[in-house]
Amino acid sequence: MTPRKIIIDTDPGQDDAVAILLALASPEEIDVLGITCVAGNVPLDLTSKNARIVCELAGRRDVKVFAGCDRPLGRDLVTAEHVHGKTGLDGPDLPDPTMPLAEGHGVDFIIELVRAHPAGSVTLCPLGPLTNIATALQKAPDIAEKVQEIVLMGGGYFEGGNITPTAEFNIYVDPHAADIVFKSGIPIVVMPLDVTHKALVTKPRNDAFRAIGTPVGVAVAEMTDFFERFDKEKYGSEGAPLHDPCVTAYLINPDLFKGRHINVEIETQSELTMGMTVADWWGVTDRAPNALFVGDLDADGFFALLTERLARL
Repeated sequence: MTPRKIIIDTDPGQDDAVAILLALASPEEIDVLGITCVAGNVPLDLTSKNARIVCELAGRRDVKVFAGCDRPLGRDLVTAEHVHGKTGLDGPDLPDPTMPLAEGHGVDFIIELVRAHPAGSVTLCPLGPLTNIATALQKAPDIAEKVQEIVLMGGGYFEGGNITPTAEFNIYVDPHAADIVFKSGIPIVVMPLDVTHKALVTKPRNDAFRAIGTPVGVAVAEMTDFFERFDKEKYGSEGAPLHDPCVTAYLINPDLFKGRHINVEIETQSELTMGMTVADWWGVTDRAPNALFVGDLDADGFFALLTERLARL
């Protein structure tokens, strides 16, 4: 099988970091063409720094990391230091990166790379707010028909929201960007809270990361140790949900996941429900399906894959 060519668009974030590590550990299935960073969990200067820290942790200084958009399309930036800590990667003590940022803007990189490859050969993998992706689509509408697929983490329906009662963080931060992406006509796979809240790092699962015994295994265990305090307190859950690695795991083994091809619309008008992903799960409207909305996963299979791959780095 030819590895899938992807661009990771991200705002690291501990769970983003694990998603990137899983991708870099899986060259048989995934060819990471580059990483573009966006403001989200923390501001852009930190997300672009954190992405390089993660690449160096994986021993992959060769990966191109670009800075992208530093604010949402039409709203003030909302960040999530209350979840991820002031650096975005609180937990492990990791050195500052020595690899430089790649020259140029992340949005231009997305456009140029998609145009340079045959139609249907590049997949976009957004792990944060969709600002960079929407900006690329606005700037270069021709790329929409060339993108193979967008596999993203964002939204929620039966689980509600995690930043407001109805909105998941990534979509809430830039709902107008999300609206552009969901209306783009590009095939979309959505990993909402409905599935990511089932990818819980229980103590035995985190012990398995730590038992890898490598800098990567220990760092991931320390990231999830830090990350989980918020979710345990908020949800009473057994551990931290690994939201973003669901995107990477889907690319490696989609059989771990189950969902429905449905219509998903983004609320951009009401401040009460701003950023809500209105998912027509039951097919009660005549709106055309535009996304595979994932609702379940094989959690044991997911963590077995993750642990096996992280041990390679």
